[in-house]
Amino acid sequence: MGMKAHVWVMPKRTVLDPQGKTIHHALSSLGYEQVSDVRQGKFFVLNLDGWNRDEAQKQVERISKEVLANPVIEEFRFEIVE
Repeated sequence: MGMKAHVWVMPKRTVLDPQGKTIHHALSSLGYEQVSDVRQGKFFVLNLDGWNRDEAQKQVERISKEVLANPVIEEFRFEIVE
């Protein structure tokens, strides 16, 4: 059975997040004033076959940098799940 990678991509804190602001405004208008900020990002699940754990770590980092995230305006993190 193969592994999976969970990858989270978020806008950098220094980048405006208009979708997050819209969601925050909607939550406030629905009575959720306790939510002080919202940042919207992307979540990916990659099914991996044929790599050992070390190779999966290297390849998922490369995929995240080159394909899933725009490193100028986004940051990412990931975990390999067995």
